[in-house]
Amino acid sequence: MNMDPRLAAFERLLIIMDELRSGCPWDKKQTFESLRHLTIEETYELSDAILEGDIDEIRKEVGDLMLHLVFYAKIGSETNDFDITDVLNGICDKLIHRHPHIYSDVKVADEEEVKANWEKIKLLEKGGKNEVRSVLEGVPPSLPSLVKASRIQDKARGVGFDWERKEQVWEKVEEEIKEFKHEAENGSSKIEDEFGDVLFSLV
Repeated sequence: MNMDPRLAAFERLLIIMDELRSGCPWDKKQTFESLRHLTIEETYELSDAILEGDIDEIRKEVGDLMLHLVFYAKIGSETNDFDITDVLNGICDKLIHRHPHIYSDVKVADEEEVKANWEKIKLLEKGGKNEVRSVLEGVPPSLPSLVKASRIQDKARGVGFDWERKEQVWEKVEEEIKEFKHEAENGSSKIEDEFGDVLFSLV
């Protein structure tokens, strides 16, 4: 019986990664830290390809990112911290746990309930049911500021914290602008914080 071509292709990549890590001077020198900025660059290249609607480039950039993920797993295996099996089983377990409407008897009405359940489950995963955790966990500190603001608002919305009407959003924006103007006119040391509040409300 022939191997599933998807599994065969993935195995081929793993073998090539092993060969590069043992034989290529550049690949042998790489660490988590040295790959980090390259991974970010590849992610933006994929983003650009998606925005441009270039399917061939999307395919290529997905491959580049796949290489990076396999590379990180290879480095992790060399220190016996984790390997590709741990990575794949980990994400499989997470997906099953966070989709109780598929793998259990939980009922959901729409995608909004799915997202709300996802965030609630995340809050409980690393601790007991009685442990209070922040809904903002999982927002990387190193995200660009405006992207981080957007993700924070997405997460807050996922647990029901959102405006009921668009008019309320504009009221909040106007309120923050007034506070910013007040601090600016008085030469306050809080001007930077208030400007941040204005930007956050606009996002």
